[in-house]
Amino acid sequence: MSTTWLAGRVVENRHWTDTLFSLRVEAPKPSFQAGQFVRIALDVGGERVARAFSFVNPPADPVLEFYGVIVPAGPLSPRLAKLKAGEPLYIASNPAGFLVLSEVPDARTLWLLSTGTGLAPFLSILRTETPWQRFREVVLVHAVRHARELVYRDMIAGLQKQRGLRYVTFVSREAAAGSLAGRIPAALRDGRLEAAAGASLSAEASQVLLCGNPGMLKDASAALAERGMRKHRRRAPGNVTTESFW
Repeated sequence: MSTTWLAGRVVENRHWTDTLFSLRVEAPKPSFQAGQFVRIALDVGGERVARAFSFVNPPADPVLEFYGVIVPAGPLSPRLAKLKAGEPLYIASNPAGFLVLSEVPDARTLWLLSTGTGLAPFLSILRTETPWQRFREVVLVHAVRHARELVYRDMIAGLQKQRGLRYVTFVSREAAAGSLAGRIPAALRDGRLEAAAGASLSAEASQVLLCGNPGMLKDASAALAERGMRKHRRRAPGNVTTESFW
């Protein structure tokens, strides 16, 4: 089955660091749920080269937004990072992915655990009404290597003030005021994550969404399993929903 491509144009290309960037794009908007991803493409040497990116914007936003990292030897990301306002790109018409709240059972607390650009789908989810209507507590966790990679801080601060979002950050390669050291899985095991969030994490009262690098997904899932929390499936409801972002 061939892909239908929607022609779009860059509105803004924001560079957070020398490797992290966000594209805001005007294009015919494909139908999607907050938390899903879509393929973005450019024509390179006569071939359409595409990679998957999660939506940062909520479905109601008329401007699409994507958050990416430059893979130096990659065929697409270095080119996307160089796009200027007004330049063209293509968006696939068929978003996909199951990191969506319509697939997640009800609970007291929703935990959104991310590394790197895995933050993107959670920003989309958090700017809809659904998490605030369904969960009493919502915790966003973002782990990075360096403090300068803690992006979208103004947006997150607004959600903290307006919605009561609980926000916990990890910085693994340097000391950073206000952030925990180390990695998410270790902090799940030793209780530091719950203490920093001011919320309890249990199979009885929590749903956990994980998005990030494969190592975090594997190790965090194992740490959660030690607490009796298992992967959520439609036919076998559980507590943990994952999306690899690599």
